[in-house]
Amino acid sequence: MNISYKWLKDYVSFDLSAQQVADALTSIGLEVDGIEEVQSIRGGLKGIQVGHVLSCVPHPNSDHMHVCHVDLGEGEPTQIVCGAANVAAGQKVMVATLGTKLYDGDQEFTIKKSKLRGLESNGMICAEDEIGVGTSHDGIIVLPEDTPVGMPAAQYYNLESDYVIEVDITANRADACSHYGVARDLYAYLVQHGYETRLHRPSAEAFQVDNEDLNIDVVVENGEACAHYVALSLTDCEVKESPEWLKNRLTTIGLRPINNIVDITNYIMMAYGQPLHCFDADMVAGRKIVVKTLPEGTPFITLDGEEHKLSQYDLAICNAEEPMCIAGVFGGKGSGTYDTTRNVVLESAYFNPTWIRKSARRHGLSTDASFRFERGIDPAGQLYAIQQAALMAKELAGAKVSMQVKDVVAREVPHHFTVELNYDYAFRLIGKQIGKETIKSIVRTMEMQIVSESDEDLTLQVPAYRVDVQRPCDVVEDILRIYGYNNIELGSQLNSSLNVKSDADNSYKLQNLVSEQLVGAGFREILNNSLQRGALYEDLEALKQENCVQLLNPLSQELNTLRQTLLFGGLDSIARNISHRMPNQFMFEFGNTYYYHAERRDAGITAESSSRDSEVIRHILDPYSEELHLGLWVTGKRVSGSWIHADEDTTFYELKAHVLNILQRIGVPFGALVFAQGKSDLYSKSLVIQNRGGKTLAELGIVSTKALKRCGVQQPVYFAELNWTLLMKAIKNTKVLFSEISKFPAVSRDLALLLDKHVEFTQIEQIAYAAEKKLLKEVRLFDVYEGDKLPEGKKSYAVNFTLQDSTKTLNDKAIDAIMQKLIKNLTTQLHAELR
Repeated sequence: MNISYKWLKDYVSFDLSAQQVADALTSIGLEVDGIEEVQSIRGGLKGIQVGHVLSCVPHPNSDHMHVCHVDLGEGEPTQIVCGAANVAAGQKVMVATLGTKLYDGDQEFTIKKSKLRGLESNGMICAEDEIGVGTSHDGIIVLPEDTPVGMPAAQYYNLESDYVIEVDITANRADACSHYGVARDLYAYLVQHGYETRLHRPSAEAFQVDNEDLNIDVVVENGEACAHYVALSLTDCEVKESPEWLKNRLTTIGLRPINNIVDITNYIMMAYGQPLHCFDADMVAGRKIVVKTLPEGTPFITLDGEEHKLSQYDLAICNAEEPMCIAGVFGGKGSGTYDTTRNVVLESAYFNPTWIRKSARRHGLSTDASFRFERGIDPAGQLYAIQQAALMAKELAGAKVSMQVKDVVAREVPHHFTVELNYDYAFRLIGKQIGKETIKSIVRTMEMQIVSESDEDLTLQVPAYRVDVQRPCDVVEDILRIYGYNNIELGSQLNSSLNVKSDADNSYKLQNLVSEQLVGAGFREILNNSLQRGALYEDLEALKQENCVQLLNPLSQELNTLRQTLLFGGLDSIARNISHRMPNQFMFEFGNTYYYHAERRDAGITAESSSRDSEVIRHILDPYSEELHLGLWVTGKRVSGSWIHADEDTTFYELKAHVLNILQRIGVPFGALVFAQGKSDLYSKSLVIQNRGGKTLAELGIVSTKALKRCGVQQPVYFAELNWTLLMKAIKNTKVLFSEISKFPAVSRDLALLLDKHVEFTQIEQIAYAAEKKLLKEVRLFDVYEGDKLPEGKKSYAVNFTLQDSTKTLNDKAIDAIMQKLIKNLTTQLHAELR
């Protein structure tokens, strides 16, 4: 939120600089993100000063220019050529000296020494519009005769800089969403640190009703959603441009001035944190305002011209015939305040934060008003805010208050929270004995009332605008931030507890290990949002849309579902990189995936267990599962633009090599793996790696065209997804054992096998390792042949087998025995033939 330094001074007295204020706010928990100097006139009139025209003669080469000699109070007079018709000797004028920057809209130009029709000009005598102090261009500015020569223009026009302090408001600090709210915190800081200060805000005692010519009835039908509603009518309003001071206040903090009535409501909101809404009273049919919900699907057009279908849970501000506004969120078309408006109805209300938050999310609308309402505003601030707005309307628009204030309380909302604070508890939490009087002083400056006290504790009434302070620990946090975290000394003793290394620690260690391995192989790590659009899972068989974990109150339809796979996030990243002319990508991501098991929803709950909270919670969570996955994406060219190597596309086999390297690196025993062809429709063709129990540890393949289109990718992508959670379980009992490198040579044998076309290499691997578990070290496919020289339905595999004994050299007899056993098993189980 943007806070004006000068505006802040309207409510709290201080002599700190803008930077000191920023440091103070940061120290008390209102973190300042930046400070920016803002000038009401662009450039701050720097380089412009008062000059005295000593002489003015016609230009010899022009029929409209004059050659002037101007005293700038700096010694020798300066020659300036001026084209204004009203320039004359003896005048006091505004002069832009050499090097001065002037502005025309978004354009900037610098005053330089130049020649005009052959004569030198060393400056510029200015008109109002040229320096931004007015709009007239009828001639140069002529100042009073007694104006001192050399006076800076900024001093003459009383131009002062303001500073915008950008404060990052956390979700729990709704009370700080206004200048007065920030002033309250700053006041507490100043008092605690010994500064002379005073907190003040304008009185509303001058408010009075002028007549009762425009009475508006107010009915609140839904007290749960609207606890307090205040309305007031104004007549004879002159809707026009706001005065400069009000426009400057709003533009300084980033708001666009509209007209005096709308600007007043925005000013009150930014000043005191109470959103207001103004209606054209002549558009309030039946002179009646009804606060209620409407039937599901009721059409409603907002001020921006967009049509929305109202939910039965959207609170609407209606007239006698139709809705005029989505309460606390957005106004309706035709119900606002325009140049033709003469009569106005002001609204100041306290709406249920939950209702406003859900309506704003439901319609994808976020406004300054909804930002405050959904966090919780001061339930006692409605009347003061509308009275201040009425006083400003009378001053700036000539309005008359034309009805008694309609103050409808539909539901009582507490105006304070009672909190018991024990001194010893506070000192223990703070970590220091700061003194009871210090505690009492701080809570008083924070507008917490001490109802009763004893030697051991205090009973406090915390104002309701502090929605985040309802427990003793909350009060202690407030005390500590005002006292100053930096004033709590670090102790010399450090208390710690020793924990045994857990499975999570081992997993994290291996994640780092694998990440380093992949980065070393040319991959880049990415991190995508766990939230995705549910439409990605439409018509998928492998990951059905009904198994998605849906958000009840999503920020948008683009982020309404928790992801079931890492695939789509990576594809979005690839699409973005391709659009930036970076088509060659090697990426990986560690991330959680989520799954909803509908069949578990009603299983396992009994009447007995339903009475135990832990069982109920377990039952609620049981249908949902969460797993950590590792995703790898390979696309584009493996080698590109090399003078020594031709361009080479990436392949599935390159991805497979990376996956197998990962499995080997973390210690997965290959003998316990089963390789099979995948059937997922996320891939056009894939390989599944499973354990002996049939659980999928990894799946890798060529991403299907259907999946690519959903993310706007038009080039082949190879993707692997490893179930890291299951992999950690698979290696949990795996022990790393040291063994010497064998001194005895390995033996290599090749077999050319004639097989049926449906036979896969993984089947050969499984049979081979099952036949010889001790001496068989590796099975490798090095050639595949399919052609017209083979019988129909057949193919030829050339397979290499590596044998080794760590205790002796294998002889021919032992080798032949093993190979015969392998051939026999392959012949029996796969009907293989030796070629």
